Amino acid sequence: MLHRAEIIAVGSELLTPHRVDTNSLAITQRLNDIGIDVRAKAIVGDDRGDLRALFVQALGRADLIVLTGGLGPTEDDLTREVVAEVLALPLVEDESITARIRRRFERRGLRMPEINRRQAMVPRGAAVLDNPNGTAPGLVIRREDKTVVLLPGPPREMKPMLDVVLREHLEPRTAGMKVIRRVVRVSGRTESHVEEAAQPVYSRWTAGQLPVSTTILASPGQIELHLSVRSDDSREADSRLDDAVSELVQALAPDVFSVDGRTMEEVVGGLLRDRHLHVALAESCTGGLATSRLTDVAGSSDYVERAVVCYSNRSKVDLLGVLPESIEAYGAVSDKVAIEMARGVRARAAVDVGVAITGIAGPGGGREGKPVGTVFVAAVWKGEPWARRFQFPGSREMIKFQASQAALDMIRRLVSGES
Repeated sequence: MLHRAEIIAVGSELLTPHRVDTNSLAITQRLNDIGIDVRAKAIVGDDRGDLRALFVQALGRADLIVLTGGLGPTEDDLTREVVAEVLALPLVEDESITARIRRRFERRGLRMPEINRRQAMVPRGAAVLDNPNGTAPGLVIRREDKTVVLLPGPPREMKPMLDVVLREHLEPRTAGMKVIRRVVRVSGRTESHVEEAAQPVYSRWTAGQLPVSTTILASPGQIELHLSVRSDDSREADSRLDDAVSELVQALAPDVFSVDGRTMEEVVGGLLRDRHLHVALAESCTGGLATSRLTDVAGSSDYVERAVVCYSNRSKVDLLGVLPESIEAYGAVSDKVAIEMARGVRARAAVDVGVAITGIAGPGGGREGKPVGTVFVAAVWKGEPWARRFQFPGSREMIKFQASQAALDMIRRLVSGES
């Protein structure tokens, strides 16, 4: 039965900034769907020795090895040859593949170059996978308890072939197992603080009759806990994950904002719509990013009334009614000005919630007491002002995103009563 898999993406171009390996993501998702756990992924250039070493290592660890790329007709397309060499299988030309490739060229009025015969070389005993979208066929090789799958690199060729591999070669050998996952998303805590609260909870799950695996991932503005169960009983797995999620929510509340896959903007939008509330935003350092994220959600016109990008001090005064003396006394990046911005946009829009963001996104502009990354987020809700100071790390882009996340999270906490 297939249980553990490794993926090797072949191609020197994948080791440059100009090409990204997206195949591994698609393959991982599809393998998880049929209960095969991907334990490792690797990218290797067009080097025979490097590819051979990685393939040998993967054979020693996994039941299933999936290789993508390196099946073309040129000298640097080495995947077939290396796999055949390691498995001690002779390469034999499949005349039917040669004929199909020749017809493909002829339909375009071209002669097939002789180098394309390389794509018809098949390790003895391999199952050949037709490629209607290209010249390189795929291959499935079974040796004792190991299965090796070779797929072409171009995604438009790889994905249809992967469907066939899953349906005809892999799924029948998984005994109905599936990997079922949940994601718990947390805001307002660092990765270390999430781990401190969650580890005593999830450490107990590995010893259960149906173990739950847990991984913590940190990204700007949020922490994710990925839970997974491998089972042939979907109902039992769902029930086990429901209990696990509930335990984490209890340990991390009120910082958990999503347990059903929704993003922060989807969660906030749902809260505003359900409560028949409207929001208006005043954004300085984020330049409209928070509003953009809210309006990325279909139907957001139900709750987003308007937004003002007030980057300059003059715009804060002219458009929002911020007092010039407040800017003079406290600075544009201050809780006082942020609250006046939130009050101003709320009053002018006549909405339930007014939100404001002002800060220093960098890379310049910082000073003593207010370094780069200093951001104030304010909101006025039920006539009461709320403001928080944040110190965000990272690049300008990261600071802007974290500031938008903090603003959306403030809305969430206020309207749900979790502030």
